[in-house]
Amino acid sequence: MATCTDNPRGLTPGLPVVVILGLTATGKTGLSLALAERFDLEIVNADSRYLYRGMDIGTAKPSPEELATVPHHLVNTLEPDESYSLALFLDDAFAAIEDIGHRGKLPVVVGGTPQYLRALIEGWQTPRVPPDDELRARLEREPVEELYRRVQAVDPESAERIGPTNARRLIRALEVWEKSGEPLSAQQGKYPPPYRMLVIGLQLNRDTLYARIDERARQMFGEGLLDEARALLRYDATLPSLSAIGYPEARAVVRGEMTVEEAIEQTSYATHRFARHQQTWYRRFEGVQWFDAGDEGLVEQVAGAVAALLRSPHHDKPGNLQS
Repeated sequence: MATCTDNPRGLTPGLPVVVILGLTATGKTGLSLALAERFDLEIVNADSRYLYRGMDIGTAKPSPEELATVPHHLVNTLEPDESYSLALFLDDAFAAIEDIGHRGKLPVVVGGTPQYLRALIEGWQTPRVPPDDELRARLEREPVEELYRRVQAVDPESAERIGPTNARRLIRALEVWEKSGEPLSAQQGKYPPPYRMLVIGLQLNRDTLYARIDERARQMFGEGLLDEARALLRYDATLPSLSAIGYPEARAVVRGEMTVEEAIEQTSYATHRFARHQQTWYRRFEGVQWFDAGDEGLVEQVAGAVAALLRSPHHDKPGNLQS
């Protein structure tokens, strides 16, 4: 297992980095834009759905006007049918952070994809093996007991960690072995980045959060989500990108299989479930400074924490980060 002193990516020690995370609809985008009025910063996206072009309304992506307010990285970089992975995200995110910091600006990572965020904060190492759909389809036809036996034979460490019932992860372990010739366990590890990282978390009480989610779902359908879904009909509905909440429901309306009201209701409930899933992930995070997203003094409180980070004597500022 790697130690905290390892730095295989050659990242800049002591670079100040702010991370803003939280459940969906807690106002992460709004907070990041408010901070941009006070600090010389650039934003690195950590929401997996913001990567895709043409998927704006259903993902609650920042508007073109908001994107133009402050430089954003890792937004609108892919077509919906292009593949992406955690390994690619880490490569892209760390490259953006380093570039921003070296130009004397403050990198602010903003997003709600928990796996992306945890992997970045903890410095996960991930296999460089892309998905192989044909291989996966072949492995999916095998009984899970056989998958487990095979993983035990080539990668006992991963077999013990995954267990005998998780077919999806067992298939990934075999995919990595067959494509690289090395066990999955040998390609994993954690190398926490040597940054001075301030992790800000936004939270709301459940009733307020659900009310915001419901309002946003109705707003999306009223502001053109159906038109967006029609434009995406040329893509295969089974693409991972199009599984984003709101798009299956909007496509169902376009096909005449669901009413708009039914779609809004199902989108709201699915987003409630997603928020609970995010919460489960965030409970595992350490070192997060949590703030009430409904507090009128939120921006002042977070700005104070950012200013304290930048005043730290351990950092020789590469530029004028405070405006």
